[in-house]
Amino acid sequence: MAELDRPGAGRVPNPELMSSGVATRAAFAFQQAQRELRRNAKSAPKESQESRESKDAAKDVAKDSKDAAAPAPSADAAKAPSDSKPETKPNAGIAPQQIYLDEAKARIHAALGAEIGFAERLVWFWSNHFCVSADKGNVRQICGAYEREAIRAHALGRFGDMLLAVESHPAMLLYLDNARSIGPDSVAGLRQKRGLNENLAREILELHTLGVRTVYSQEDVTRFANVITGWTVIAPRQDPARIGEFAFNPNMHQPGAQSVIGRSYPDNGVEQGRAVLATLARHPATAQHVATKLARHFIADDPPPALVARLAKRFRDTEGDLKEVARTLVTSPEAWEAPRTKLKRPGEWIIGALRAAGVTPPEIGPVMQAHNLLGEPLWRPSAPKGFADDSASWLDGLAQRVDLANQLARRIGGQADPRDVFEQTLAPLASTDTRQAITRAESRPQAFALLFMSPEFQRR
Repeated sequence: MAELDRPGAGRVPNPELMSSGVATRAAFAFQQAQRELRRNAKSAPKESQESRESKDAAKDVAKDSKDAAAPAPSADAAKAPSDSKPETKPNAGIAPQQIYLDEAKARIHAALGAEIGFAERLVWFWSNHFCVSADKGNVRQICGAYEREAIRAHALGRFGDMLLAVESHPAMLLYLDNARSIGPDSVAGLRQKRGLNENLAREILELHTLGVRTVYSQEDVTRFANVITGWTVIAPRQDPARIGEFAFNPNMHQPGAQSVIGRSYPDNGVEQGRAVLATLARHPATAQHVATKLARHFIADDPPPALVARLAKRFRDTEGDLKEVARTLVTSPEAWEAPRTKLKRPGEWIIGALRAAGVTPPEIGPVMQAHNLLGEPLWRPSAPKGFADDSASWLDGLAQRVDLANQLARRIGGQADPRDVFEQTLAPLASTDTRQAITRAESRPQAFALLFMSPEFQRR
């Protein structure tokens, strides 16, 4: 409760991290420099062959010349201008993978350093709810900035503000292909073969707001897709100084009023889409969908109906005030009475183990590899619905957790006392069997491995 009211809760105050626009331009500059190096590398062998032929011809001329007084052409004079090695200038920009890793390090350190961690858990929840994937082209370098700009900035604010920030962010527009969506009757649509793309509109309705198979139809999906045509990302050829930023392109926008879920929206450019999003944010089905997902994430795979109803009502009464919804979650008796049967997702378990041991890895690579091994690679869900939030989906990975628990235990065995860690982190929840197993372990590494793999530590 105290953490919710702290200034900057859930934020990552790191001035070294780039905005999405700056990151896109840095990655673009790097890619351009790499292409230039490859072009030079491809042309170098051909130029060297031409140079050798030129040198051989110069030697033949000198040898066969009847005018002995005439000096033979020098090797330097015979060199073709292109005979020099390709210039090896330092690479401009920053590699997308490096930007991705810098953002990942900041995110993991934020979780490791959180005093309480509830606000961070809320960020993780919303980031998965509104997920993008670093595996999609041009998203890798901005997925971290997306989380900071669209999720962290609004995780304790209003849902409607987060919704607008998410759906107009370049990462989401690129991930779900809306940046290339063109209204069929727009200026661009009448002269190009490319047309409408419904991906973003469908996922906003199904996943981000109302929920699957609720109050909308396929016609609503198509009309909403028309509404958000023109919501795009600035390309290099359009404005090099603003590459990667959001833009509304009226030439791509489908003209005319649109009716979505029984309500008409006039054609007033970008405001047409903003108006639809504002309506969706206030819809009762959205309140129910969000409440169900929050309760499922924090409490149980089958959340108590009374808790879902209370969260949905608070969402409606406060017009989507997410801090108040979170406060209601914490103060609801069902949140504390439900049995602890919910299995932690891999990312939670990895960070939980590091936090328990008081370890901050000097390198981010092993932590990222652990995420990959356990099936939850950071910012890389396999589908727009995000990573699964039920226990059954993660049971098969418990064997891999044993291997990772042993590896981590061996690394930290000499740095901390497992009995102290047990008392500080798990003791109030541990069964007698768990306590005895840890206290009777033959070595510190074994005790840590048993602690990390205990049933109580695996549960939320």
